[in-house]
Amino acid sequence: MKVLNHTYICSVLLAAATLSFTACHSDEKEKEEKQEAQRQQQDIEVPPVQVVTLTKGKLSSNLQVPGELAPFQQVNLYAKINSYVKQYLADVGSEVRKGQLLIQLEAPEINSQLNSAKARIRQQEALYLASKANYDRLYNTSKTPGTIAQNDIDQAEARKKADYANLEAAKASYQEIASNLTYLQIRAPFDGVVSERNASMGAYVGPAGQGSALPLMVIQQQKKLRLIISVPEINTGGLSNQGEVDFTVRALPNQNFKARIKRMAGSLDARLRSERLEMDVENNSKKLLPGMYAEVSVPLKTKDSTFVVPGSAVVQSTERVFVIRIDANRRAQWIDVQKGLQGKEGIEIYSKELNAGDKLVKTATDEIRDGQPVKETAAEEKKD
Repeated sequence: MKVLNHTYICSVLLAAATLSFTACHSDEKEKEEKQEAQRQQQDIEVPPVQVVTLTKGKLSSNLQVPGELAPFQQVNLYAKINSYVKQYLADVGSEVRKGQLLIQLEAPEINSQLNSAKARIRQQEALYLASKANYDRLYNTSKTPGTIAQNDIDQAEARKKADYANLEAAKASYQEIASNLTYLQIRAPFDGVVSERNASMGAYVGPAGQGSALPLMVIQQQKKLRLIISVPEINTGGLSNQGEVDFTVRALPNQNFKARIKRMAGSLDARLRSERLEMDVENNSKKLLPGMYAEVSVPLKTKDSTFVVPGSAVVQSTERVFVIRIDANRRAQWIDVQKGLQGKEGIEIYSKELNAGDKLVKTATDEIRDGQPVKETAAEEKKD
């Protein structure tokens, strides 16, 4: 009986020890799991971030904008006086030289007006000669004292002057009508190409705004073109009239063209808030056509040293644009900024709250809340 009791007691003790060991092991495992969960929660609440030190630099960039090719010179030719088209000496596509006769007009009533003006000249000339002869006769007679009253001489002289003035007026009227004959010949104002012809032979034409609204002809200078672009206000600070642009056109996708900036408007368009730029394009081969649209790459350079950061450091939401600065307490601080030029090296930012040497989150997102604690991690080295 004593042996059985001793065996029983040993079994109970062994079972108790086993239960105690199992309980202790279970507690340690539970504690480790709890610590791991706490570490994970801490990593979520205090995210690790890479930082960059804010420095100043100069950034160069290229702005891609659409452009339009226009003739260097273009003119719409209208008839100066009411007339009929008698003959076309050039047509669409014709290359013309300055002063070349393009259109011959006719106006039969001008000949009648000229004949009438000539008749008035002869009439006034006869009147003038008569009044002059009368004045000369009275003046010579008056040399004998008491023969002619002074009043008669004065009236004869006034009549002679009036008839002379009428004669000069008749001559001027004739010249005015005769000058209309030159308007019946329409000539090219410069070397160019006829791009439009809008009236047929025998058509009745007149000055702009009377009769047909379309010009008789349109002349374009096509061997030299203007490339016209509009640069948004935010990018105008990096423009220079010494810059050279590259551009392409859809019709010649495999060819790249260059042009130098020649003219800058110096003001912003009130409607588009952009500055107009013009480049001269030599087009002797006439590959480029007026009216073509171009994709233009404009070089932009900063004139002053500004803060430059990686593009990933700038967060742009629907409400604001900001960067995240790490303050002395290692907490995230949202700083509103304005963006400037963007290039391969980064992006310009402007803010009165930033200073050189500030630490910014390199890859910023709005998930890092304002005031949230963060911890810095070593930046990854770039691999060659």
